[in-house]
Amino acid sequence: MRWKNSRQSSNIEDRRGDSPQQASTPSAGLLRLVPLLMRSKGGRIILVIGALFFAYQYFTGGGNSVGIQQSQSSKTAPIQLNDENKQFVAAILGSTESVWNKQLAGKYQPPTLVLYNNITHTGCGTGSAQSGPFYCPADQKIYLDLGFIDELKKLGAPGDFAFAYVIAHEVGHHVQKLLGTSDKVSQLQRRSDKRTANQLSVKLELQADCYAGVWGYYVNQQGMLDEGDIEEGLNAASAVGDDRLQKMAGQAVQPDAFTHGSSQQRIAWFKKGFKSGDPRACNTFTQP
Repeated sequence: MRWKNSRQSSNIEDRRGDSPQQASTPSAGLLRLVPLLMRSKGGRIILVIGALFFAYQYFTGGGNSVGIQQSQSSKTAPIQLNDENKQFVAAILGSTESVWNKQLAGKYQPPTLVLYNNITHTGCGTGSAQSGPFYCPADQKIYLDLGFIDELKKLGAPGDFAFAYVIAHEVGHHVQKLLGTSDKVSQLQRRSDKRTANQLSVKLELQADCYAGVWGYYVNQQGMLDEGDIEEGLNAASAVGDDRLQKMAGQAVQPDAFTHGSSQQRIAWFKKGFKSGDPRACNTFTQP
């Protein structure tokens, strides 16, 4: 990708220098107060209210990820707060801001992208690098451990555009949040059985893939893509298909357990967005 002359987004929050204490979830420190609160009636009431609050956060603020769990053996490179990877992320995020600001007629509110190492606190609970990149609708932030670049290579999806696709996919979830799509899906899922809830999750993820394709259409028009970049993006979409990940885990392919879509589905919807450049072509919910 030809990205070095692109505008870099300022919506980057770099937590990679945080200590483990800073990165831990705020609720962890409160656990030490439990024995003290249990001694009084008022304290027990506070605990009940707190438990209900965190349960609400858990069930209504769950994050959307690209679909890969980062292996425990993956280690993030030594921290360099102004490294080239950070500049690349800022450039890709900047390009998504330009695309979606145009698509949403100047009403786009960009997300913040948080860079972190291993573990961090989020509006959706504790974020872990093992979960892969994810979007948290509760705080409207994207969380990314740069060690995920190595994970993509292990999955056979190397290259800068493959990584850019992942970022664009997570931005797609933010667009869904702004348009109210993700909230509607969450409401439907709460009233559905597990199989139907999984199917709704797949449609949400495939739409984010299509939105990533829409972004790809415009950066290609701007001359940012090199020969072979599209293939990198398609490889990344294929690499994170539920069927492929199930096979890699030594499991039988179980479509009812899909939450992100098969490799073929993910490639197809990315292509649809890339060929059309039109978010209106990304209505996965009207497709069987």
